[in-house]
Amino acid sequence: MTRPSRSSLVLDGSEVKYRLEAERLASKTPVHVDWVRFTALRRNAPFVPVDYLFPHPDTNIWDENYRAAQQARMLREIPDCDFDAATQALDLAQNVATALGTDFVVNPEFKKGHDFYKFRWCIERNGAECGWVGFLSSGDSPRQKAQAQTIHCNLFGMACTFASHGWRDRLADIVEERDATLTRCDLALDFFDGYPGGIKAIRDDYNEGLCNVGGKLLKVNFVGDWSEHSHGGRSIYFGSKEAGKETNAYEKGDQLFGVDAGSPWLRLELRYGNKLRVLPVDMLRRPADFFAGASDWHAAALALADAVAAPQKLSTIERLPLETVEAECVRNIRWTLQTAAPSIAVAFKHLGLEEFLTFVTNQKLPGRLQKFLPNELGRSFTAAFGRLSQPEGSPAFVAA
Repeated sequence: MTRPSRSSLVLDGSEVKYRLEAERLASKTPVHVDWVRFTALRRNAPFVPVDYLFPHPDTNIWDENYRAAQQARMLREIPDCDFDAATQALDLAQNVATALGTDFVVNPEFKKGHDFYKFRWCIERNGAECGWVGFLSSGDSPRQKAQAQTIHCNLFGMACTFASHGWRDRLADIVEERDATLTRCDLALDFFDGYPGGIKAIRDDYNEGLCNVGGKLLKVNFVGDWSEHSHGGRSIYFGSKEAGKETNAYEKGDQLFGVDAGSPWLRLELRYGNKLRVLPVDMLRRPADFFAGASDWHAAALALADAVAAPQKLSTIERLPLETVEAECVRNIRWTLQTAAPSIAVAFKHLGLEEFLTFVTNQKLPGRLQKFLPNELGRSFTAAFGRLSQPEGSPAFVAA
């Protein structure tokens, strides 16, 4: 693969810096959302009009109608059983591209999927992929069958950097409209003119225990040349990706312009995942508050950028309650399969779809599940069904 020249990297780095500075002025916050992922259940996806999916193509191949016609052609080639998922994913991709700005489009052809999704619609800027929406699953395991009932959006840092002003609010509206779940949100604080004391000052803060959370010393990883003769290109990771909260402090200017350029630009990037936390949609609307809420050290770093924020903490979900709700879900699924499944099967076979949906929706939760939140049940039912699919006695099987 041909690598870009140093001059093109410098040009791209300058443009990235310009866009970030412009966003900071427009949004009145120094914290930039640098990566976003969210997942929506297909049953929460809006109805997609036929006229929207099959517009009349124009003879001008550069017209947007041509792009839409190509997407419609791709949809006609997909099996009927997969058509709904493909159209729902396309609708989401087009809405997200619109939210990002006029520079963003959806590629006319869907491609092979990522992260166990079978296919993806690519969101592009200037012909380069900067995000995607995945649909259907690449396998037949119970867990992947559950995944096939979802559509997933993944927006890279490039999409977030070059999106038009107000994109975070527009994307937050899309997430809420579909009752989707944020699964990743990276919050970045840039010090374009350098961090007081440089990256070594952050290393010293860590060694002195200033980065501790709840009195606990976080895991750390020092990357790069940390000798006294180092010229740059260093990173510090503290926290845990597995726990869904990790901070990366790194010399961003060295990454974009090269170490020889001597750029003082340093970035603090806080990476949140939903493994042990529920990520609220307001992270997109108020990124500075959630950055400040990560720890006292993060709040102090934000103060160095002369920012005012109301720290918003994200507590971890207790492990015991998670195990408790999953155990209750296992009991519920086992009872359904062993006792109620024959009756449900008869109803499904002999009632029309509308009547069946009326029969099973708007029902009160079973008594043992009423004490749990909807997002807790959503997580645990998928995991419980996957575990019940394992043979009894296997490591993944949970007796409940």
